[in-house]
Amino acid sequence: MRNISLIFKRAWKSAFVFAAFSFLIVTGAQAQDLVEGKTLFKSKCASCHALDHDGTGPALTPLMTTLEESFLIPWIRNNQALIASGNAQAIEASKLKASEMTAFPNLTDDQIKNIIAYTKVGEPKVAGDPKNPGTVDEGASGLSIAGVIAIIILSIIVLVVLGRAVKMLERLILEKQGIEVVEEENVSLVAGVRGMFKNKKFVFFFVLCLVMVLGSFGWMGMWETGVHTGYQPVQPIKFSHELHAGINQIECQYCHTGAFKSKNSTIPSLNVCMNCHKNVQARTEDGLISPEIQKIYNALGYDADKQTYDKTKEKPVEWVRVHNLPDFAYFNHSQHVVVGEEAIRKEKGLKPTDPVCFACHGPVDTMEEIYQYSPLTMKWCINCHKDADISGKKNDAFYANIIKAHEKIKKGEKITPAMLGGLECGKCHY
Repeated sequence: MRNISLIFKRAWKSAFVFAAFSFLIVTGAQAQDLVEGKTLFKSKCASCHALDHDGTGPALTPLMTTLEESFLIPWIRNNQALIASGNAQAIEASKLKASEMTAFPNLTDDQIKNIIAYTKVGEPKVAGDPKNPGTVDEGASGLSIAGVIAIIILSIIVLVVLGRAVKMLERLILEKQGIEVVEEENVSLVAGVRGMFKNKKFVFFFVLCLVMVLGSFGWMGMWETGVHTGYQPVQPIKFSHELHAGINQIECQYCHTGAFKSKNSTIPSLNVCMNCHKNVQARTEDGLISPEIQKIYNALGYDADKQTYDKTKEKPVEWVRVHNLPDFAYFNHSQHVVVGEEAIRKEKGLKPTDPVCFACHGPVDTMEEIYQYSPLTMKWCINCHKDADISGKKNDAFYANIIKAHEKIKKGEKITPAMLGGLECGKCHY
């Protein structure tokens, strides 16, 4: 019977270690699933859907909590095929909105499940100043963590109860055999804890668990370092992209003129603002110019009444940069906005009326104040480069020259790096 007790004690320790490992693994995996789900939702779904209110498509959080995954996976992958198959639920769902939903045949089951998981949890709440939310918490949902903790606590309670039952059975058996049972002395809780920490095995196990927990939190912290999805700094002038790009439908490249011809999209000069706001002053009921428009006038030294400029009063507007890439990362807007536009539109499922800018910067036309929409991590960029289909560029001059170069190599003819674009400035100079 003593062997049973020893086996039980070993099993209890193993179960505790397993539970601790399970908690850390499940928490980390769930957090990563939600991060990927949010990224995919932002890039594939957000142009038409919101989580909590209707847009081009219906609000998703209420729907996702009522529909089964077995229906949602084929519906998201190719809703038209599901409707054509005669699926009654799909036909009913198609009546929610008149517009046809984009198909996403390249998404895997796991990716779709991650999107569903994110839409069920919703947007994480950001603590602090609502006008300056900073970095959004991409952690695991409170419900999943609470569930894992509840399972661990329940397991420990069951093990303790079983331990007491085993001791009671041992005592009954010994009493029937006529063996005197020595009652264990009751010790105080403090003395019991001190005794536990005198046990080398317990101390080793405690330190191991502590290292695992701290290491996991450290790893998750380092993993999120430099990722500023949701970053929304307060700007010196409250420029509304929703008003200008959404309601007034001003094209992105009217202001950001560098996006289609250079590496940088460029911050527009205030002179571009004055093309409209020399006349559009949004005066209040008492005749005063809008405070935000007045800031533009002040920065330019412009007198609205006299319609004159005073160069001595000019001062720069100290805009706060939202999208930051490391110095070692090279990104060229023109390559994506012009050369890669077709492939990016197809990959991100943009509507014909959407600017290609939405693929990375999100639905800017709905943003009262601009914020970082995409994570802009290397993994995020690489995933797009892996999935984007550029087969439609076969007649493009660049790719045609590459094919010609390959043909020359096959024939043994001379080919140089210069013939492959090796003399472009951007190859060496950033």
